[in-house]
Amino acid sequence: MFDETAALRRADCLIWAVIAAVTLIVGTAGIIGPFHIDLSSYLRVAAASAFIMAIASFYSRFRPDPKLASALTGTAQLAVFAAVGAPLSYIAASAGLPLWDSHFVAWDRNLGFDWMAWLAAMNAHSKLHLAFRFAYLSFTLQATVAILALAFTNRLVRLRSFIFAFMLASIITIAMSALMPAQGVWGQLHLSTSNYPNIDPATQSMHLAVFHGLRDGSFRTLMALGSEGIITFPSLHAALGLLFMVAVWPIPYLRWAMIVLNVLMIAATPIDGGHYFSDIVAGLAIAALCWLAATRCVDGRRFAAAGEIDIADAPSIAPGADTATRYPSQARPQPASRKSLKAT
Repeated sequence: MFDETAALRRADCLIWAVIAAVTLIVGTAGIIGPFHIDLSSYLRVAAASAFIMAIASFYSRFRPDPKLASALTGTAQLAVFAAVGAPLSYIAASAGLPLWDSHFVAWDRNLGFDWMAWLAAMNAHSKLHLAFRFAYLSFTLQATVAILALAFTNRLVRLRSFIFAFMLASIITIAMSALMPAQGVWGQLHLSTSNYPNIDPATQSMHLAVFHGLRDGSFRTLMALGSEGIITFPSLHAALGLLFMVAVWPIPYLRWAMIVLNVLMIAATPIDGGHYFSDIVAGLAIAALCWLAATRCVDGRRFAAAGEIDIADAPSIAPGADTATRYPSQARPQPASRKSLKAT
């Protein structure tokens, strides 16, 4: 029999353990490494997260409300991980290994993707690009919606799976960006506003000063707030776009809105994120693997039984569904009573 309380406890321990490990790496780099830690930015995140967790503890222990407690816990977990995950990407970039941009350009060519043609299309449809740009910048909004929706529709184990998959995808992309670093399309092609006079892409070249500063040693500050996104390969935006869609798939009134928004976000990633097409392919593959790994780590038996790993089965998992629909493995035929047997 599935014990959801135990599964949630295990999942939270696993999530906090990963966060602690990443925090240890970042802290060590700041204490004995060449980096300087902007302590005030971390204290603000720590104070806010501690306050949120105190409320979550109240609704977990003293006035039990598992949905609200899970929403608060998930928010704190994601906030703390983001605060230490971004600096981890800075540490990875400081390895300064040879750039892979020329390889990614060649891979795009082999895949038949013309980046400049896509830029021209966006520039020719500037009003449409506004929708792409909004989708690309919707990360915080989508993360908030996903956490609240999963929590308040009582998909508490799935919420932990989403957070853990989010963390796994981030850590893997950071590790790969250290081994296969790239400055991205804006730096590689030396583009200027004359190449896109009608649009204002979200990121452009704003990350290049930090990225190259980390590589040559001139930038050595780790901060919890205000970090630049410097990962090119694989695309974390593409990975998270897929995770957002899969996570909320069982919620009928949210499913299609998230699909539309994240298809736009993934399509916007080359221009608004300065990514190669190969970055997106790699990001999507990582997201799929991380979702499968996360669901099994959190509680493989429950997801296998509920059919939530396969999104083709997801429509049967809806708010208000009875136990037989939500947990097929628990809906077993009951033996007829002796009285009913005698009656027959």
